[in-house]
Amino acid sequence: MGIFGRIADIFKANVNDTLDKMEDPEKMIKQMVIEMQEAIAKATSGLATAMAQEKKLERDYLQHQKNADEWEQKAMQALNAGNEDLARQALAKKADATNLATQFKGMFDSAQKTTSNLKTQVEQLKGKLNEARMKESTLIARNETAKAQKQIAKQVGNFDATSSFAKFDKWEEKIMKNEAEAQAFTELGNDGSKALDDQFKALSSGAAVDDDLARLRAKLNQGG
Repeated sequence: MGIFGRIADIFKANVNDTLDKMEDPEKMIKQMVIEMQEAIAKATSGLATAMAQEKKLERDYLQHQKNADEWEQKAMQALNAGNEDLARQALAKKADATNLATQFKGMFDSAQKTTSNLKTQVEQLKGKLNEARMKESTLIARNETAKAQKQIAKQVGNFDATSSFAKFDKWEEKIMKNEAEAQAFTELGNDGSKALDDQFKALSSGAAVDDDLARLRAKLNQGG
């Protein structure tokens, strides 16, 4: 397959289908650009060779045409000198030169068409390369975004929300139980302290009554 056929195949392929089959789309996109650059380099080299060949054929054609013209001038010179035999020989040489000039003219015309076609193809390839370079960064960015989305979706898919929240509920119930137990123990502790305080208050109250009773007895004794 020729250079241009190779490039044509690359661009005829559906990009999305190609990416789906690739293990590393970014690497393959970059490789495609590299292949295009190499193809353009080869095509440009081939164009240079074709242009050089065209120039050579043009020179050969012009030289044989010049030779034909010169032999015709010599034939006329021979006729003017009355030497018809020499004129015939000159015309025979002219005929050979004209024949060669015609052949090289045909090859030159064909080479011109070939060179023109190659120039068009090279320009088209350069245009495609520029387009590929512009798309390269966009496609790579899209691929990075797709990979990130895929990773997020994968994580979300692996996350069992129902099970996780059920665990949260279980631990919340346990914490609430611990809080209730702590409150109960606090209240029990407060009740014990209150009972003890009440006992001391009762003792204090009884002592005051005894004091009042002793005071009254003393007062009665003084009166009797």
